[in-house]
Amino acid sequence: MKNFHPSTNYERLLIALLLFALASCSHSSTTPERKQEPFSLPIEEFELTERSGKKVRNADLRGKVWIASFVFTRCTGTCKQITATMERLQGELANEKDVRLVTFTVDPAHDDPAELHKYAERHHADKSRWLFLTGEEKEIHRLLKESFKVPVARSEKGKPGDEYDHSTRLVVVDRQGNVRGYYQGIADESSSGDGVEGELKKLKEKVAALLREP
Repeated sequence: MKNFHPSTNYERLLIALLLFALASCSHSSTTPERKQEPFSLPIEEFELTERSGKKVRNADLRGKVWIASFVFTRCTGTCKQITATMERLQGELANEKDVRLVTFTVDPAHDDPAELHKYAERHHADKSRWLFLTGEEKEIHRLLKESFKVPVARSEKGKPGDEYDHSTRLVVVDRQGNVRGYYQGIADESSSGDGVEGELKKLKEKVAALLREP
């Protein structure tokens, strides 16, 4: 988190309130889980490139409830679990036509559209419902830290497959483009209830509630 510099007192307060929801790949098990209180954090405008080569803006997702994840394709750590969880959600939410999955790479210099396409294919990602986004590293990292309020940074270890530290949380976004919840995307000691099963149950309940909103 040392690279995260909130620009206002309001943001600093939000970060203090939301730190329990954030976990990096290397420290995801150290943050105790707490009950989430209602909140709504607007996501700034962005324009990134999907694995198809098409430009995607957050405005393109308005009217949809979406679940965001953060990984990189050459990751040898928790990314595999995160993406497996997203693949599972793709199946379990298949009947919800207004739900989208959106994966952001934290390693865009390596993860160009072609690389993301191969990665998506390995995880049976539906092209119409599960997006994989890349772009400029500076832009993506700023978006994650300032809008999604999740940590991301180059790893001090710098070993192959461990080039980045990033959040293992899945972030739920409402139809208006506001962050509404954080849920653990891996089996982890910090997950409440019955582990990742409990987290996914809460995530799906949140998605269902947001789908009922105007």
